[in-house]
Amino acid sequence: MNVRKFVSEVNREAKRVRWPKTDTLLGSIFVVIAITVFAAFALTLGDLAVAELLGQLRQAFESLR
Repeated sequence: MNVRKFVSEVNREAKRVRWPKTDTLLGSIFVVIAITVFAAFALTLGDLAVAELLGQLRQAFESLR
């Protein structure tokens, strides 16, 4: 397939797309950022909890020596 033909077809299809309004787009961006921050926070807390648990297990097994 010719590169120029491909780019031409992509441009033609992009013009047919119904792009969202600015307010809808900004609302969606806010939701994505909020979910990302929440997920990062939850994963960080989970990681810290597992690290603490593994540290306590390590101390318990080292005390058995």
